[in-house]
Amino acid sequence: MNGSDDIKALGKVAVLMGGTSAEREISLLSGNGVLAALRSQGVDVHAFDPAERELAELKRDGFARCFIALHGRHGEDGTVQGALELLGIPYTGSGVMASAIAMDKVMTKRVWSAEGLPTPRYVALARDAQADRTRVRGVPDELGLPLIVKPPHEGSSIGVTKVMGYSQMADAVTLAARYDAEVLCEEFIEGDEVTCPVLGSGESAVALPVIRIVAPDGAYDYQNKYFTDVVKYVVPSGLPEAEEREIQRIVLQAYRTLGCRGWGRADLMVRASDRKPLLLEMNTSPGMTGHSLVPMSARAAGISYEQLCLRLLQDAALDA
Repeated sequence: MNGSDDIKALGKVAVLMGGTSAEREISLLSGNGVLAALRSQGVDVHAFDPAERELAELKRDGFARCFIALHGRHGEDGTVQGALELLGIPYTGSGVMASAIAMDKVMTKRVWSAEGLPTPRYVALARDAQADRTRVRGVPDELGLPLIVKPPHEGSSIGVTKVMGYSQMADAVTLAARYDAEVLCEEFIEGDEVTCPVLGSGESAVALPVIRIVAPDGAYDYQNKYFTDVVKYVVPSGLPEAEEREIQRIVLQAYRTLGCRGWGRADLMVRASDRKPLLLEMNTSPGMTGHSLVPMSARAAGISYEQLCLRLLQDAALDA
């Protein structure tokens, strides 16, 4: 996008940031980064926090499009997307259905499994099953140890436990259940943790360079993700070229299968025993902070942070 006429054609832009989810703090960091980047490009851009203002004000105040920098519930779960559809204001990222499915890790895994895409084995525990001590304690018999227990609707590693023994199961399920009605128990995959962003829609979507994540003792948790420098992000990934290409192929297929558009980022594990990539989740409103992975991958592909923000904004659309 070049020239002031192209920038003017974007109209008055709102960066939706903050919100009410457990990831509000990260959303504010993302939103302020996007705000500064778009402002530096001459965009008429304004911060808008749905926790403090009614979304209907977007229409009243003449906003022409929205950059969604919200994370978690009421941000990337299809609800804000649905409201913007009703208001007729184009927005960045995936539409209502893809956002809602991708936000639910259990539903995402069901869709991927139905399409033959590789994802770790899992057990989903509804409320009544969580109260059944025998059922909870028996999950490791199905998935092996260690295993991962997490709330399927939260991001940023919130409420996640790596369970090493049977005695930890009850506490892990209780913690995850604080954040979600359903609890996801997932087979633990030993190997390389990687992430791969996607830009675009449909057949024109492209996978960006894979990032390999090296965390101390595998502790890629909320604190280490956002507030320390102990995690190493390796891009180019250093993986064999064939492996990188296979990860990108699977990620593109996973993105299209969910009906994603605009942008997204898939998280995967590459199993050490056979080097098979397994899909963990799809983020439809990835972080855009200084630590964030999509800007890092984009830089490796020769796309600056400012260019990335403009490109995403230019791709803002409505489902119908």
